[in-house]
Amino acid sequence: MTIASRTLRDRRLELVVGDITTELVDAIGNAANAALRGGGGVDGAIHRAAGPRLMKELRRRHAGGTPTGTAVATGGHDLPARWIFHAVGPVWRGGASGEADLLAGAYRACLRLADEHGCRSLALPAISMGIYGYPPDDAARIAVTTVASHLRGETTLELVRFVLRDATVPPFSAALAALNRQD
Repeated sequence: MTIASRTLRDRRLELVVGDITTELVDAIGNAANAALRGGGGVDGAIHRAAGPRLMKELRRRHAGGTPTGTAVATGGHDLPARWIFHAVGPVWRGGASGEADLLAGAYRACLRLADEHGCRSLALPAISMGIYGYPPDDAARIAVTTVASHLRGETTLELVRFVLRDATVPPFSAALAALNRQD
């Protein structure tokens, strides 16, 4: 169910409530942990839906994991999406440990991978807003402004869709409304 959308240079930024594992897009983002070994929340749901070949690929290609603020690509395996971009967001430690830059970096890494893989559509989760404890209003603002900035530049992407759970909708809706006021 689409909650809100915005057009930026003939590109769409959407907010929807749904299940990211069923999105019919070129790639999905995963709110992964640095070890890239699966976990709970979105990460666990993606691993379950993608099937065991996902973990085999991660172990083979990314045995050392990836640092916070970065992302790596794998195949989509049993998902409808061709690619999964495993982004590692920061654990909230009060805001004085570079969390904002790391969170923006995780989103930028997914966007960069989308361009490198020639993706026209990308679905993203609310990175770091679950068990990592990032304050929802700040996390949503960073996510929306980072993606909007990318969509205003040179990119292969035509659609970026934030796929949210009900609890994350209000902060994302507010961030999108604030973006509308800036233009």
